[in-house]
Amino acid sequence: MNRTRIHWLEEDCLPEGGMIVEAVPGVGNVGKIVVDALVAKHPSRTVGWILHPDFPPHATLGEDGLIGPPRLDIKTILLGDGSTMVAVTGIMQPMTAAGQYEVAESILDLANQSKAKLLLVLAGLASEPDCRAIHVICSDRKLRGVLEKDDIEVSNDQPNQGMIGVAGMVLSLSTTLGVPSVGVVAETMGASSDVLAADRMSKWIEQAFEVPLDLDLDTTKETAARLMDEIGVEGSLEDYLGIEEQEASADFYV
Repeated sequence: MNRTRIHWLEEDCLPEGGMIVEAVPGVGNVGKIVVDALVAKHPSRTVGWILHPDFPPHATLGEDGLIGPPRLDIKTILLGDGSTMVAVTGIMQPMTAAGQYEVAESILDLANQSKAKLLLVLAGLASEPDCRAIHVICSDRKLRGVLEKDDIEVSNDQPNQGMIGVAGMVLSLSTTLGVPSVGVVAETMGASSDVLAADRMSKWIEQAFEVPLDLDLDTTKETAARLMDEIGVEGSLEDYLGIEEQEASADFYV
């Protein structure tokens, strides 16, 4: 039985037919910076929480002065062209493999119920300083063909060591639940907040999927600073990802 619970703050469902992005802290915090910058740049609101008993038992004080449970937030973002993007994001994920699997299934269920046109999983890959590639990965052969017809190159050799955490489970399970999902992975030096990689990722998404993110480098810098204030003093990245130290190889996408 899936122990994940969705707690709705507004409505009880997502807008239909939109794009969903998922990002949590990881290598270079690349995807998380992009999502947080979108939330800061455009009108947005938190419409729900994803709760699970295997999240770290750390309640946090919100900007409204109210304490809230450990969770992932479900946010809606109103983009400049009037379309609504949904973001699933937070500063943690479950500390167990079972918890990560269950949360991933619940994210995919949300995408299915809302008939999402695409679910983007944003992540980083530790690399050398002069490496600036964006890797695209998916688990569905038909979707891969569609992407390649649109001149989007899909990786054949990455991730060569696999993919861990909620991000890996969302992508790998998406084909079993019929959710069109794509991983967008930016190479990064692995610094705690790689603003340049986040900027590169946002511009790539805009061009490849014709989505008006409308972010700039100043926005991502400010977002990165806020993110590190939020998570920087609470322990290591591996603690938030719920992985053992020996598993945290630079060859993994997270």
